[in-house]
Order: sequence, then structure tokens, then C-alpha cells
Amino acid sequence: MSRSLTFALSLAALSGVSAAAFASNATSPDRGGQQGLDAAYPSQTHALSSQGQALSMAYLDVQPAGTGNGRTAVLLHGKNFCAATWEDTIAVLVADGWRVIAPDQVGFCGSSKPRGYQFSFAQLAANTHGLLQPLGVERPVLIGHSMGGMLATRYALQYPDAVAQLVLVNPIGLEDWQAEGVPYATVDQLMEDERRTSAERIRAYQRKVYYDGRWDPRYDRWVEMLAGLYAGPDGEIVAWNQAQTSEMVFTQPVVHEFAKLRVPTLLMIGGKDRTAPGAHRAPPPIAARLGDYPVLGRRAAQAIPDAELVEFPALGHAPQVEAPAPFHAALLPRLAR
Repeated sequence: MSRSLTFALSLAALSGVSAAAFASNATSPDRGGQQGLDAAYPSQTHALSSQGQALSMAYLDVQPAGTGNGRTAVLLHGKNFCAATWEDTIAVLVADGWRVIAPDQVGFCGSSKPRGYQFSFAQLAANTHGLLQPLGVERPVLIGHSMGGMLATRYALQYPDAVAQLVLVNPIGLEDWQAEGVPYATVDQLMEDERRTSAERIRAYQRKVYYDGRWDPRYDRWVEMLAGLYAGPDGEIVAWNQAQTSEMVFTQPVVHEFAKLRVPTLLMIGGKDRTAPGAHRAPPPIAARLGDYPVLGRRAAQAIPDAELVEFPALGHAPQVEAPAPFHAALLPRLAR
């Protein structure tokens, strides 16, 4: 038995991840729920070498008809989402003359899912920057949703001259949960929770936290997309990467660096959102005050030097999915500026 495989099996025993998962191929792309989007927006693949591994990032690169407006928007998905979830926004932006690039981050959806990877927002930002450079994209508008908002913020801090504008759509990370008193959970503990993921659990969580107890059958498509990744042949590594990125989200806050942002920033906040990763681990008095997006959005707008806040009081965590028409009506004119 090789030394590397012996290490992998030992790590698997310690973490609870099956030895078979670690002994198989180093990475495994999975198109998941994006397959239905391929006819209109064919997925492409970007090869990269990262942390000693040969990896790939799936991405959509959608061009406008004719010459367009010469501008590019890069859409960054959330932790429980894929590039496909942006389909309404892609269509609206392309119709308005924009080139749109929407990647799946390493560890998600159609991109490689590494067996061993040090996930950080700085690394994901570097991966994304490495994708955009050969595509000739120099100063795009970054539009980040949920976890993608944390990533977009890190990208703008890391590459301030390579961003024209920042758009944060219900970003998580508007508060530091660990500093607020939420107990830390190890990746192994998070993995145990990830193993219990099902469509029913995803739907119940999103109904309660994302949509203020309401549900529209239109959201089921994105629930099934996510649940399908967990239920697929690579479900174990999907869950492991999700546990790793949950730990990343919890331990790598960006809120303390908002004052350092040097790009115009648009905050688009659904006021019914109550997303607060790890809040269920906190004592009730602490949990009750977390995820208050009306308060968090206004606080972030004050902390970011050149920020504009657009509030959607009746909407939740994903306003671009929940109410595409008013969301895009607010977005487009602000991008035109």
C-alpha cells in the first residue's frame, strides 16, 4: 500500500469519511442540477493547478448578441447554490448587453471536489482570478450572493484594481458569529451534520431561514439540485467539502475589513432573511439576535466607504430567485451608473 493511500485511510478513519471515498480518484466533478442549463448556456471547463493538485472549475460564459455594452459581470454563487441558480439574472444581464461569467467554485457543483484541500476565501479568490485572466476579463462587476458575497468581498480586498463594482446580495458574513458567542464546531462535527442532508431537510431549513416560513414550488428545483449532489455517487466527498467550507465560512470573517474596501459597493438585502451559520449551536439569547438582516445591511452600508443599500423588506435570502422582476429592476440602473 502506498504511503499516500495509507495516510488517506488514516485520515478517513479519523474524520468519519469512508476509506473508499478517499481511495478513489483525487477529484470528481459533478454537474448536478446545472445539466438543464447546458442547452442555453453550455458549461465550459477551466483547468488549474492548486495545492499540488490538478483541478478544474466549471463555468458559464454567456455573451450578449451583437457588440453588447463591453462590460462583464461575474456571478458568485452561495454555499447552498450553484452557478445555475443565477439563470434569471444571467438572462436579464445578457439581454442588457452584458457578458456574464458564472463559475462553480472548487468543491461545488460541476467543479472538482478535492479529497484534501485547504479551503479559504483567499484561495477561492485566487482560483477565480486565475479563471478570469485568460478570458480577458480585467475589471468586472462582481455580484456575490450569500457565501458568494463573502468571496466577492475577499476578492475585492485581494485584487482592488481588478474590480469595477461590488454587488452583495444577502451576503453572509455581515457579522462575526464566533465573536458573537456561537461555539466552534470541528470539520468532523460538521461532517456528521452534513451526512444527514436530504431534500426534506434542505427544504425545511430554507423555508424557515430563507423565506420567512413561506414556500413557492419554484424553489423546489434548487432544493433538488443541492440534494442531488449529496445523493449522487460522490455524495461522501460532496458532504466533506461542504463541511470544510462551513468551517471556512465560520472562521474567516470579512466583516472586520469592510472599511478597507475601495470599490463602489451595492448592498441588496432581503429583510426577511435570518441566515446565521451555526446559530443553532448558540445559547438561545445569542441565537435570537443573529441574522437580523435589516440591521446588518444598514450597519454594513455605514461601514463600507462607498456603499449604497437597497432593501427589499418583504423578501428573504435569495431575492433574485424569490422576486426576479423587482430585484433586476433595482439592479440594472445601478449597474449602468
